[in-house]
Amino acid sequence: MNQRPTTSVQARRDAIDGAQCVVVKVGTRVLTGPDGKLDRRRIDVLSGALCRIADTGRQVLMVSSGAVGAGLGKLGLEHRPTGLSQLQAIAAIGQTDLIQAYETALSAQGRHAAQVLLTAADLRRRKGYLNVRNALRQIHAFGAIAVINENDSVAVSELKTTFGDNDRLAAQVAGLLVDAIVIILSDIEGLFDGHPNDKASRRIDVVDSIDETVLGFADDKKSNSSKGGMASKLKAAELATSHGHPVIIAPGRDDDVLDKIFAGEPIGTLFLPLENNIRGRRRWIGAAAHLGGSLQLDAGAANALINRGSSLLAVGVTGVVGSFGAGSIVAMLDPDGKEIARGLCNYRSSDVLKILGQPSDRISDLLGKSSYENVVHRDNLVLS
Repeated sequence: MNQRPTTSVQARRDAIDGAQCVVVKVGTRVLTGPDGKLDRRRIDVLSGALCRIADTGRQVLMVSSGAVGAGLGKLGLEHRPTGLSQLQAIAAIGQTDLIQAYETALSAQGRHAAQVLLTAADLRRRKGYLNVRNALRQIHAFGAIAVINENDSVAVSELKTTFGDNDRLAAQVAGLLVDAIVIILSDIEGLFDGHPNDKASRRIDVVDSIDETVLGFADDKKSNSSKGGMASKLKAAELATSHGHPVIIAPGRDDDVLDKIFAGEPIGTLFLPLENNIRGRRRWIGAAAHLGGSLQLDAGAANALINRGSSLLAVGVTGVVGSFGAGSIVAMLDPDGKEIARGLCNYRSSDVLKILGQPSDRISDLLGKSSYENVVHRDNLVLS
């Protein structure tokens, strides 16, 4: 097993040297000016840096917000509307300008922008998940740079909040790839041990693991003002690091931020990947797949899953929530109702109801057919 890096400098160097894929996420606050409209100079600067990274042979992907900002500028609107249908329409109108701005900037460097619009539903089905991954690989093979965005015209939750789900989208995109690093460009300099506007607060250089203390640094209840969506970014970092990907949250308004990161400079906050990370199909199960229902477990089954690496047996199931088919993704809940795992269920919900609480050797008799010994096999299970 590889040892954890002993210094901040080594940790950053290891993260960069090991990255064959680079997922850069840039938010609305970085891409728009004080008037809320698209900052085309910022796109030019970012595109130049993306091309310099791509010139090293790495696959580069940009997860970019900004469609609404582009739409505001295109329509000549001075203020961002609050109506959902208005925001959907503005995003649809602005997306064309957003991708055109990237295409203009990237083509000046000899590359092309490839527009990829996604929603969570595109990654829920295993086939769709693999199709997206294959498309992203081919875009790279053609020498283009994928510019990915939440499909704002249909993903309404993205438009109801300031920062939406593009942080998580970047983490999920990284989960499609191998040896990826996620760089989240924010309007603040990284993670601080207090509010960023407090002079006593200090930027944290490296986070070894994301625990309750780290998550607490983004607790908006500590201040009347926002921390720039840091809670969303930490959740995305938690997901990406669980997949084995280092994450850097860095100041997006620094024109040289990406060059500094790849030079190993101590900019932003580096989050180290978990040593025991999730790979392969289990990434899809834990992060992207659609949840069909849930299984309630007794204390013994919950303990066996968490501490002994066991499969879920019917004898440990006490209840079923929802109607789902065999092969669906289900959440597994402990006696207190807390989700402890997700996995592929070998049985449809109606059959689980017939066998719950029963030993495995009785399943065939109860269902009248050849059956699995377990309800969820350990190989198809991811702890939450």
